[in-house]
Amino acid sequence: MWLRNKRPRALNYYVNKKWAKSWNKIDNCIRHYKSLLIREGEEWDTKWLQNAKKIVLAKFKKYSINVNKI
Repeated sequence: MWLRNKRPRALNYYVNKKWAKSWNKIDNCIRHYKSLLIREGEEWDTKWLQNAKKIVLAKFKKYSINVNKI
């Protein structure tokens, strides 16, 4: 095998674009946030949930989605 220091271009996609690879990217992000809120109600506020919510809120900011309208 050859040594490659480049990132795998087929596996990664540009998160800032709403249309890249996943046509339902915004819907999936909203669905994931709702499932995190449900899980937060069932469990307590764990470190994993805090990190997951931080990532989802960053995606909302990239996609220019208002969290209060969800």
